[in-house]
Amino acid sequence: MTERPRAIDTPPSGAFEDLLQIVEGLDTPAGCKAELIRGKIVVSPWSKLRYKKVMKALRLQLEPHAPEGHDVDVAPFLFTFPGSERGYGPDLHVADESAFDAEGRHADGTALSLAAELTSDSTKDVDWLDKMETYGRVVPVYLLLDMRVGEINVLWDPSPKGYRSRTNVPFGRPVRIPAPFDFDLDTSGFAVEEAENPEDEQR
Repeated sequence: MTERPRAIDTPPSGAFEDLLQIVEGLDTPAGCKAELIRGKIVVSPWSKLRYKKVMKALRLQLEPHAPEGHDVDVAPFLFTFPGSERGYGPDLHVADESAFDAEGRHADGTALSLAAELTSDSTKDVDWLDKMETYGRVVPVYLLLDMRVGEINVLWDPSPKGYRSRTNVPFGRPVRIPAPFDFDLDTSGFAVEEAENPEDEQR
């Protein structure tokens, strides 16, 4: 498996629902996830081992402030956005538990109250552009942790044109997570040593 995301060849006229069925039937390699991005199925490695502590710290801080009935998890579930023909598996998600009562292997993206991505050189284009645009229409809060730069970007107040509000701080400083969470996130333990050679990057 390549260290970088790899697109799988699919029929050019493939309908969104058809692509979803293909994704659900994929036998992805261990440690990898499949997403629907720009009409293509993209298989990429799951997060790096050294990101586990960051995701755990983020999860533990979010849990007490999550909306009632919402679950915080890092499992690679696929959330779909049919209007954008996208399907993403966020590094961390906060979502209405009722979304997981459905059959199948993907959940409705509108169930998300927060999505978080830990981005690196190999995934930053998708996280900064494609996912930001799609999340920005429906997901109340998007956290984008730039692991190479060492900063967290908080985006909120979604609209048909994307997020209306954004702030960012370097790791080590607290940052306000807006409604429906409303608390100050401690980022002091988020910094990790990154590979010096971008080609060594793995999710």
